[in-house]
Amino acid sequence: MTPTSALADSLRPMDEETRVLVSLAVVVAVGDESMMREGVSRVAKSGVDPDVVEEVILQSYLFVGFPRALNAMRAWRRASGRSAPRQDPDADTAPAEFQARGERTCATVYGPLYERLRFNIRELHPALDDWMIEEGYGRVLGRTALDLKRRELCIAAVCAATEQDRQLHSHLHGALHAGASPREIEGALAIAAPHVKAESNARINHLWSRVKAGA
Repeated sequence: MTPTSALADSLRPMDEETRVLVSLAVVVAVGDESMMREGVSRVAKSGVDPDVVEEVILQSYLFVGFPRALNAMRAWRRASGRSAPRQDPDADTAPAEFQARGERTCATVYGPLYERLRFNIRELHPALDDWMIEEGYGRVLGRTALDLKRRELCIAAVCAATEQDRQLHSHLHGALHAGASPREIEGALAIAAPHVKAESNARINHLWSRVKAGA
């Protein structure tokens, strides 16, 4: 990439479909029942690819739990009028492929910090390492219906909105590694900002400044 093209890429703003998806991820993460229903209803009317919308809702369970993911998917079914697929596309995928896919996806997100991450998580508990790779990065974040860049932008916004600073630090790097521009990441953080206190936003912006400076 030439210096000119690198600069142009860094100035790329977030497109409208990505903005809708990141906004959905945040409202699923922190909205009350009414806010979630309203947010999902807006997405249903937006014209965004419904398969992509469902991926954002599906991955939310990794970061905010099954209850919110279930409530969001229920609201989506009602608002969109869309039935669930008869079978998930990954239904026949072998566990070994989820493991391999998880390793590839996680390595992309963490880049040079991948091996250190694996060591640190195993030191917490080997089960957490296994679940992180096979379930988190293999079965969920490695799914192909939504590209990794937009997944990471959604995750960064959710981590900011829920004030999970350690995970936010990792996924700010992850968004960059997956191809997001600084402008797109700043757009994702701006979507999360109204849901966070001013002092927390100051801390988040400082964290992002450190990540951006080291990129």
